[in-house]
Amino acid sequence: MGCFCMPKGQRKYNGTQKVEIIKRIHRENLSFKGASREYGISDRTLRDWERIYWEEGEEALLLERRGRSCAASGTQKGRKPKLDKQVEEDLIAENQRLRMEIDYLKKLNALVLEEERQNRKHK
Repeated sequence: MGCFCMPKGQRKYNGTQKVEIIKRIHRENLSFKGASREYGISDRTLRDWERIYWEEGEEALLLERRGRSCAASGTQKGRKPKLDKQVEEDLIAENQRLRMEIDYLKKLNALVLEEERQNRKHK
C-alpha cells in the first residue's frame, strides 16, 4: 500500500482521509508518534480520531465537528433567526415601554430622595 501523504502545511483532512489514516495505523501497527511524523498531524489529533472511530464508528469521522453546531447556537450558518413581523413589532414596543418605565422610576427615585433630604433639613 502506498503512502497517502498530505501536502506540507495542509491542516484540514476530510473524513475519508481520517479513516484511511486510522486504518493504516491499525493495519501496519504504526505508533501514534510515527504516524504523527509521517502525516504531519499531532499524535493527540490521531488519538482523538481513533477514539471517535472506536466509539462512534467510521461514519463519525466523516462528520465535520469544528465550530458550533447549528443546534447549539440556535441559528443556521450564522444568520439571525427570522421572527414573525408581528412578534418583532411587539418586542420593539415592549422595549420602548420598558425604557420609559425605567426613566419614570429613575425620576421618581430622584424626587423621593429629594423629598427625604428636604424633610431631614426641616427637622
